[in-house]
Amino acid sequence: MSKYTTGELAKLCDVSVRTVQYYDTRNILIPSELSEGGRRLYSDEDLKKMKIICFLRKAGISINGIGELFAAEDSGDVISVLLDQQEQLLRHEINERQTKLDMLVQIRQELKSVDNFSVESIGDIAHIMQNRAKMNRLHAMMLITGLPLGIVQWTAILLWAMKGIWLLFVIWAVIAVPYAVLVSGYYFRNIVYICPQCHEIFKPAWKEAFFARHTPKLRKLTCPHCGRNGFCVETYREEET
Repeated sequence: MSKYTTGELAKLCDVSVRTVQYYDTRNILIPSELSEGGRRLYSDEDLKKMKIICFLRKAGISINGIGELFAAEDSGDVISVLLDQQEQLLRHEINERQTKLDMLVQIRQELKSVDNFSVESIGDIAHIMQNRAKMNRLHAMMLITGLPLGIVQWTAILLWAMKGIWLLFVIWAVIAVPYAVLVSGYYFRNIVYICPQCHEIFKPAWKEAFFARHTPKLRKLTCPHCGRNGFCVETYREEET
């Protein structure tokens, strides 16, 4: 039967001598015998056990968990529980890292719309990202409520152009005008704008916002704080506390 010193065992398992000694102090891998000079000697069975320990450590199982596994009478149930716990822990870590990765990707995307970057721009991006979900819900509401009117509009135009039937277009106009006023009023009550120059958040007058040039994320407005006239970033209004 082969005998291995601490250094030999460490080399065979590709770990440090300190690691082997640490497992000894934790009573996880106790040497089979001591030489006359007091050196630790490990057997082939110890080598197999050490390889199992290294394998479990690579899987993320804790030292305490490995100790419980070796001490348990029914090791099958113990390893099942340990693996379940480790799987849940790793999935949680993966979700956390994925959230952080998604945040970095969003920050990069938002940076593309920043003309003159400054430290204050990070605060603007943070505000926009924190309210992104509310903005998406608001846009979805606008789309869902406006889609039926859009279908009626084009149907009415086609009927008028092809068959000369204009009544449906009149009905659409009677409904569309108050709808546009109500929905746009609701929309602009929940929207504020960030000036890219002074980074202040402001709410423009309804008339100015309604008739201003705009893109899906920007609207050309005059900042009441610094007087800049240009495209400002649209974001959801935070609730007052």
